[in-house]
Amino acid sequence: MTTQHSAGLAGVLSPVVTPFTEDLKPDADRWIRQCRWLLSQNCGLAVFGTNSEANSMAGSERMALLERLIEAGVDTGRMMPGTGACSLTETVEVTAHAVGLGCAGVLMLPPFYYKGVPDEGLYRHYSEVIQRVGDSRLKIYLYHIPPVAQVPISLDLIARLTADYPDTVVGIKDSSGDWSNTKAMLDRFPGFRVFAGSEAFLLDNMRNGGVGCISATANINPAAIHDLYANWQAGDADERQKALTDFRQAVAQYPMIPALKQTVAHFTGDAGWARVRPPLVELTADQKAGLVAELERRGFAMPGLREMA
Repeated sequence: MTTQHSAGLAGVLSPVVTPFTEDLKPDADRWIRQCRWLLSQNCGLAVFGTNSEANSMAGSERMALLERLIEAGVDTGRMMPGTGACSLTETVEVTAHAVGLGCAGVLMLPPFYYKGVPDEGLYRHYSEVIQRVGDSRLKIYLYHIPPVAQVPISLDLIARLTADYPDTVVGIKDSSGDWSNTKAMLDRFPGFRVFAGSEAFLLDNMRNGGVGCISATANINPAAIHDLYANWQAGDADERQKALTDFRQAVAQYPMIPALKQTVAHFTGDAGWARVRPPLVELTADQKAGLVAELERRGFAMPGLREMA
């Protein structure tokens, strides 16, 4: 089944990992090079996602980084920055900033500190953000990640938001890890731009009318994931999917964010890439050795990355 979609973001996007300097400040130069490499691999930029350590950064840091990225000439049409925060004020400020810079969409977490809040509270939050930003260019992709946020975005909430703001609330990233939930979204909301939160569900998502995936491992394996997106109707699509899922599972044996950054560090030859902001910690020596051995066993490579770095 194929669903017709209005113009909007689609394909493979990466929640781009954020490098930090020795004093734990965001390193814009390293980051811009990484973004350019991802774009060269047909991967869009969901900067300030979970794997970007976005919630370890202030809104002002995110906004400054985004300005640097756009000053570097990177295409805003391929950007979906994360703008959600627990604070309504900060969410509005960061969202308005991204829209003002011309980003094609924003990925918006629910306010996630208070648990067990009703849909009415979440509706009021999103509605208030939309009204305060007050810009017809705003395109919100909801971010459903209950394993981390523990504040789910229900189907009924999606229905209410899309009914009241059909030109603004245009899609979702489903990081529930539950295919039946993604399928329910696809079935109930034809034309809603549904991104799977892992490439493990990419083929199923495309076959049921989805538009792509926003995945942690797109940071390091973007070209192969894009190949499946571009060839999901090919005869060998199931084999491609199996290979992608197998690789993701191998990386997921380790803490994901430190593992992604360690992989970038390995293939750039830049040890500084492995640095994370507290409360996260880098891989242990044994974990690092195990990860590198696994990558080498698979003959894995990140072509062109060292040249960019």
